[in-house]
Amino acid sequence: MEKTIEVSTPKKKWWRWGINRWIVLALIILGFIGAKFIAPVRPFVQLPAEHWSAHPLFTTSFLGIGDFYFTNTLLALLIVDVLVIILAFSFNQAVKKGALVLKGIPGAVEALLEALYNMTEGTAGKKWAKTIFPWFASITILVLLANWMELIPGVDSIGMIEKAEGAGYSVQTVAGIATIANPAITSGGSSLVPFVRVVSTDLNFTVALAIIAVIAVQVVGIRAQGIKYFSKFWNVKTFFSKPIFGVIDWGVGLLELVSEFSKVLSFAFRLFGNIFAGSVLLFVMGSLLGKIAIFPSIFYMLEFLVGAIQAIVFGLLTMTFMAQATQGHGEHEEAHA
Repeated sequence: MEKTIEVSTPKKKWWRWGINRWIVLALIILGFIGAKFIAPVRPFVQLPAEHWSAHPLFTTSFLGIGDFYFTNTLLALLIVDVLVIILAFSFNQAVKKGALVLKGIPGAVEALLEALYNMTEGTAGKKWAKTIFPWFASITILVLLANWMELIPGVDSIGMIEKAEGAGYSVQTVAGIATIANPAITSGGSSLVPFVRVVSTDLNFTVALAIIAVIAVQVVGIRAQGIKYFSKFWNVKTFFSKPIFGVIDWGVGLLELVSEFSKVLSFAFRLFGNIFAGSVLLFVMGSLLGKIAIFPSIFYMLEFLVGAIQAIVFGLLTMTFMAQATQGHGEHEEAHA
């Protein structure tokens, strides 16, 4: 006769529910209690980045640009740069150790880089994948960290309290820390100038990154085709032999030139609009639903996904345009023939 052996698993006690879950529950309760004493305040929303000081670092008025101030978005960019360097250093050290399978953050970075390289190789081919991939990966990781900074507590909420130019809030001291609080004051109130603001909400950053991406596309195109690359912008090969088609090709070339400039606007305003709107959404939902912390956390998850999607879209479009720049119009026509 066969004997069956029953193995009983020990029942988990209620206090072994998981320390992380208890921490989250405690934070929700503390947030609800704290909102009873200090009601959430809707922050002031503005497009330009706030200055850290009233005096500029240096002036560029002789170039017609104006003064250069150290802003809270510039500080955010410096923080993102440091995070990228730390991430690259930690990944390099993990690879040097010779581990077959990377774990933790280096493992996540490896999975991301592998996916990005496979996408690059599938779009641009093996010949140009090694040239285009560093641009694709660098832009994606930089924008990803910049977008996710809005999810860090203290960003856009800790800063200097200054007198508001228009309507402001009253100032209240809690545990020795000054904070703005309701009720709102029509005039003579105060406002918060955050130390750090998400750099993707600054149009200067998105436009600069878009210009770099578009210039990199032209560089890759010139490397692949040489001087022949500019024929797509100024095509007069058949201007006299086939006048009608020559005029059409010439007009198409001008449209290609306009499209290259329009890429800068498309890149810049797509990223800026989505992240700025997400920050405003978090501000508004936090002020309306801040008394119960679990409600704003739903929108945090939404912005987590939006930040990842926008970073991948920015990098993916750059990679696709680079892959297209490596092939001339003649090669496309031969492929379709």
